[in-house]
Amino acid sequence: MKKIFLVYSHYNNSSFNASIKETFMKCLKERGHQVDCVDLYKEKFNPVFAGEKPDSVVLDHRHRIEQSDIIAMIAPIWNFRLPAIAEGWIDKVLAPPWAFTFKKLVGNYGYPVGNLKGKKAIIFCTYGSPQFAIRTFFLNMPTKRLKRGVFNLCGISDITYKRFFSVPFVSDEKRKKFLKVVADTANKI
Repeated sequence: MKKIFLVYSHYNNSSFNASIKETFMKCLKERGHQVDCVDLYKEKFNPVFAGEKPDSVVLDHRHRIEQSDIIAMIAPIWNFRLPAIAEGWIDKVLAPPWAFTFKKLVGNYGYPVGNLKGKKAIIFCTYGSPQFAIRTFFLNMPTKRLKRGVFNLCGISDITYKRFFSVPFVSDEKRKKFLKVVADTANKI
């Protein structure tokens, strides 16, 4: 059995993101996994980082991540990034020197050394845009940033990233197919 630390970032409890969360958690629990869910909006997580030391909330999230096997995220993509509350969570929780450090090579040059090796990441993101636009015109920026710029930096290389495109415009039948992908992902853990 696995322990999953789930970061959920949507303000609307009737959104498709909420359906993803409910499906994911239900399937995980049915298979006997433990799910520790942080609902950033419900908990009123403060995303503003102004150089302060980690507070008790950040330290608690880090401790819970340390106890987990998998970090999962569910969020929409707005303006080619996560909502500000999720971005602030990344800035505060997945920050150096806890999540990664830098190994100096020469002068100001070095490379990151991740401290979360051995963990897995699962990301579910919804888009209002069609897949063609994201892949062609915007070169998969959100995917690359989350995989390489966040989780790889922290030492996590086993990353599952599921994207659901044109969510506001697709049929209920298509949404059911999207939720089947979520269930299948959970059932493979």
